[in-house]
Amino acid sequence: MRISAKVDYALRALAELSALEAETERAVTRDQMASGQDIPIAFLENILLELKRGGIVRSVRGQQGGFRLARSADTISVADVIRTLEGPLASVRGMRPDELEYGGAASALPTVWIALRTRLREVLEGVTVADVTSGNLPPEILALTVSPEAWKPR
Repeated sequence: MRISAKVDYALRALAELSALEAETERAVTRDQMASGQDIPIAFLENILLELKRGGIVRSVRGQQGGFRLARSADTISVADVIRTLEGPLASVRGMRPDELEYGGAASALPTVWIALRTRLREVLEGVTVADVTSGNLPPEILALTVSPEAWKPR
C-alpha cells in the first residue's frame, strides 16, 4: 500500500491539532500545524479544506480562529482520514475488490484483494488520531511490529 504525502501530512497535522487543542483548549491555526510538523502551508490549506468537507475538522472564525477537530480524536480513525482524502482503502483499477470477477486461472484473485482490504481495515480502523497523538497505539497494532521481519524492507 502506498501512503500519499497528502495522507501523511493530514495525519501529522491532525495529531498536531489534537495535541495543541487539548493543551490550549482553543482553535489551532494552520501556521501552528504547519510549523509543528514542517508541512508546506499551501499544501496544508488544501488538505484542511478537504478535511473540513469530510467532517473531520471545523473552522473557527475570529481573532482566536483556526481549526478544531469536528469530533473527538478518539473517534477519528486513520481509515476515516484516508477515505476522506483518497476514497476507498483498497481498489483495483479504480474498482472495489468486491465488484471484481475474474475467470479461469485468476478466479481466486478477488479473494486475495478482499483479504488485503480486511487487513487494511483492521489496522487503519483500529488506530485513531488520539492513539497517534498520545503515542499509545493499540496492543494488537503494536503486536504486528514486534517481529524484526516487520521492519525489513522487501
